[in-house]
Amino acid sequence: MLTAFRVSKRRVRLATRATRSLSTTANHEESDIVIVGGGPAGLTLASALGSSHAVRDTLKVTLIEAGDLDKVRGWSMQPGKFSNRVSSITNASQAFLQDIGAWDHVGVERTCPIEEMQVWDGISDARIMFSAAEMPSPAGFPQGEMARLTENLNLQRALLRHLASHPTIQLLDKVKLQSISCEEREGGGWPLVHLSDGRVLRARLLVGADGPNSPVRAFSGIQSYGWAYDTHAVVATLDHVPRSPFEPPNTTAYQRFLPTGPIAFLPISATASSLVWSTTPALARRLVASEPAVLADMINAAFRLPEVSMRYLHDRLLEADAPLSASVLRDEIAFRERAHGVDPRSAYAVTVGATTGVPPADADAVPPLVTSIQPGTVASFPLRYNHADAYVGEGAGARTVLVGDAAHTVHPLAGQGLNMGLADVEALARCIHDALSRGGDIGSYTALLPYARERYFENHKIMSAVDKLHKLYAAQSAPVVWARSVGVEVLNELDTLKAAVMMTAGSGRYSSQSAKAVGWDLAASGIENVARGVGAAKSVTDALIGIAGAGVQGLLRQVTSPRRS
Repeated sequence: MLTAFRVSKRRVRLATRATRSLSTTANHEESDIVIVGGGPAGLTLASALGSSHAVRDTLKVTLIEAGDLDKVRGWSMQPGKFSNRVSSITNASQAFLQDIGAWDHVGVERTCPIEEMQVWDGISDARIMFSAAEMPSPAGFPQGEMARLTENLNLQRALLRHLASHPTIQLLDKVKLQSISCEEREGGGWPLVHLSDGRVLRARLLVGADGPNSPVRAFSGIQSYGWAYDTHAVVATLDHVPRSPFEPPNTTAYQRFLPTGPIAFLPISATASSLVWSTTPALARRLVASEPAVLADMINAAFRLPEVSMRYLHDRLLEADAPLSASVLRDEIAFRERAHGVDPRSAYAVTVGATTGVPPADADAVPPLVTSIQPGTVASFPLRYNHADAYVGEGAGARTVLVGDAAHTVHPLAGQGLNMGLADVEALARCIHDALSRGGDIGSYTALLPYARERYFENHKIMSAVDKLHKLYAAQSAPVVWARSVGVEVLNELDTLKAAVMMTAGSGRYSSQSAKAVGWDLAASGIENVARGVGAAKSVTDALIGIAGAGVQGLLRQVTSPRRS
């Protein structure tokens, strides 16, 4: 027995020397898949893997989160009160969440359908309207619904409830990632994830769902490129009066492109909506520091007053030694309304307030008047464009893969950030399942390559189109404003092209990735042609009409084909 013990001890020493790891073999906990990050992307991936019989019966999956997930599980708010971090879940994303069984746990009473979008130029007022009624409704979705707005915490809570039915998925919360090392082993070692509680996880596949400053990306050696926009996003939850029986319900998303950045009004209930206002850092600080009544009036004015008056109000906020009072701002707005000849009975009047009875004819052209700001919901954060050079690690960073914000961050003006992350997760879960069904190594570069091929260029197209939109609408020179306005007005008349754009933006669940690629390629090309066509109406209109004639019919044939499982 002593001899056997000596032999066993010798084998352990040899194995430890062979791996040349910083930790002993006894300290390693084996895990086939380690997901770092308990945000929407990480939890959705864990849920998707847990919903696969092949994965949960074969692989050990562990999710690591530094925060307390019990706070998310027990999250609740009073009826009519909403958190300030919301996302527009497209039909395509919602279908994926339904497939994995997570959507059944979402508090649907805290979601709101988006049935229409109105987007317009803050200088020229050139407007484009998207309506779900203009396109066929995907199977399984209510007629005329483009997307669902929900709080991020509502979605995360639903994912945790879904994971409760899959106990084989291990959730480690309230534990921090201390470091990641790689065992030095012939043929390539596995990542070793060192946790703050002393545990070390040896991962066959390490997934970075850990946000823009991803430690997993840093370990993998994947570089990223991007830039900080000179822009901060101001978010808040807004209260307003309900729409009257003579008006459509509060299911329209509004966005106005001001030179300082777009302001978006997103419906969350009949009497509440969410604000995302992208503007300069200095103005964002003043808006956040203002009293709620001032912020409410500034929001109302931003959707109604001409740009020259908004510029004046911005200057007043920035130049004042002390924050403007609500009465002073209200007097300024009233003066500007009189100067512009705004009809006090019009929906564009800010200072008159909500009226009863028959609404004005233009009531649906602007969002409801904000009456108050929900306490504790006003916040601001900087915006960045960032894209990893690759999604899959190689060499010393092998057996790593990135999803969601760890791979890409994008300007929120199109509301595609979370949906891009969910699409990443869907593609990666499918890739893991396919590798497992073939008996392959789920952490190998070869097994992960289809995921990178499917998602990288797709995300790049969306990010490029959004970045071009941001830069195009930040321009104030008369030729650029004229050219983009002509382009928007022409596009607004092309119902087929508008339907194609909505399809490729996820308003329907359509099959092939190639269809999405074509759609965003059309969008990006159209924006570039508008920008290049400054000073010549023919170049703008010809570009858009050419796009419609050459590409839309082929796109529609692709996007309406049956979905491949």
